[in-house]
Amino acid sequence: MEAVFGYIIGLGAAVMMPIIFTILGVCIKIKFGKALQSGLYVGVGFVGLSVITALLTSSLSPSLSKVVEIYDLNLEVFDMGWPAAAAVAYNTSVGAFIIPVCLGVNILMLLTKTTKTVNIDLWNYWHFAFIGAMVYYTMDNIAWGFFAAVICYILTLIAADYTAPKFQKFYDKMDGISIPQPFCQGFMPFAILINKALDLIPGFNKLYIDAEGMKKKFGILGEPLFLGVLVGCGIGALACKNGQELVDGIPGILGLGIKMGAVMELIPRITGLFIEGLRPISDATRQMIARKFGENAGLHIGMSPALVIGHPTTLVVSLLLIPVTLFLAVVLPGNQFLPLASLAGMFYVFPIILPITNGNVVKTFIIGLILMVIGLYFVTNLAPYFTSAAHDVFNITKDTAVAIPEGFEGGALDFASSPLAWVIFHLTHTVKYVGPAVLVLCTLGLAVLNRRAIVRKKY
Repeated sequence: MEAVFGYIIGLGAAVMMPIIFTILGVCIKIKFGKALQSGLYVGVGFVGLSVITALLTSSLSPSLSKVVEIYDLNLEVFDMGWPAAAAVAYNTSVGAFIIPVCLGVNILMLLTKTTKTVNIDLWNYWHFAFIGAMVYYTMDNIAWGFFAAVICYILTLIAADYTAPKFQKFYDKMDGISIPQPFCQGFMPFAILINKALDLIPGFNKLYIDAEGMKKKFGILGEPLFLGVLVGCGIGALACKNGQELVDGIPGILGLGIKMGAVMELIPRITGLFIEGLRPISDATRQMIARKFGENAGLHIGMSPALVIGHPTTLVVSLLLIPVTLFLAVVLPGNQFLPLASLAGMFYVFPIILPITNGNVVKTFIIGLILMVIGLYFVTNLAPYFTSAAHDVFNITKDTAVAIPEGFEGGALDFASSPLAWVIFHLTHTVKYVGPAVLVLCTLGLAVLNRRAIVRKKY
């Protein structure tokens, strides 16, 4: 089983998703050619997105490394990035069986009407495997590992159902889609609370600036493209030790600015391919379900948040938070994590937050700032456990992606910074027996409430 699912995961999202979409399209009676075309568009979208995020990290890494060296910003937790987290997740017994286990749970929940989401975003199942692997290695018990992974999966499906109406209303052409990715959904409860708290501030509830409003108010300064150039040039300038280096490094500074601007401009164009590939599948699925079960019985297709990370507000807020998060990582007392390789994951914090703030740039920035502060501490707190798991995986697989430099602990912003991961881990590992009992009761309670909402056709 490890070999079979290891091979499937090894294909990568760019290959897995076209196959899944083609099979799904044929099953819902779309012509094979059209189903294949839809799948290929999604695959090309994943390829394009990986190229763009690779451009972001490869362009920023040298300059950020120089900044770290110049200002002596070395912290004790080394940023491994999401590839290392995914490698740790999938190179375990939990990861090897995570797909069939979670698909079985999904089918059971559909049959019991405790979810309306069909989660076909198989690549992002590594998030569930990640929390399971952390618990497994820490407690040396595979049963507890699967317990944590399944709890995370159920809670994520429930959250995907709850946020689906607002998500579909806010984003164009997303009818019938939900986002069952725990990294995004883990921030949702906190975003709702912070958003309501901000509305209690006199006058703040009337302050509304979206990405289009920024363009009107600030002109070219409000464009994600121009902001990308400015931030890129600023980071490039910080990587110069003195005035002479600054003068000599002008070509590199301008080059980094253009590359950052290119990332901001190209991401929306790439995400358009996802939508183009998804639309025929989504339309055909809704029509088929409406014919068989009536108009109000539609299921949600669970997809990657990569579909919507090209929204202008996401781009603007993510871009502004990159330098702010780096600064906070250095000055926050007790934090030992400096995000470098994980910076591309910043875009994935906001797909569910935007429908809550209605795309308000100011609110989204404040919520993102608070969540990143919390996230830095969570990564620092989980670093010893991540390091232990990574060392064990490296000793077995010799995978250099999980090799942690000597003298450092390992961490990653992706999912390790999520409140959902932190809560599930510590309730399972730290508060033994009582913690898992609390998780089970809360999960069952939310599942019952979700079923009641589904039966009453609230969403």
